[in-house]
Amino acid sequence: METYSLLREFADSWMLIFLTSVFVGVVLWAFRPGSRPVHDDIAASIFRNDDKPADTAGRSEEART
Repeated sequence: METYSLLREFADSWMLIFLTSVFVGVVLWAFRPGSRPVHDDIAASIFRNDDKPADTAGRSEEART
């Protein structure tokens, strides 16, 4: 059997099954019941260091008047 034909047959059957199962596993892991607090924490992480409003960040007191 030619190398290309062997690799093509492997990709069409076993690799497709493997990658589909990896995709389903990742989706199930992301939507598992205990992951809600982790996702909420990650979603709010970009706001942790916001001390000033975005429009005044980086400006000095003199520049604002």
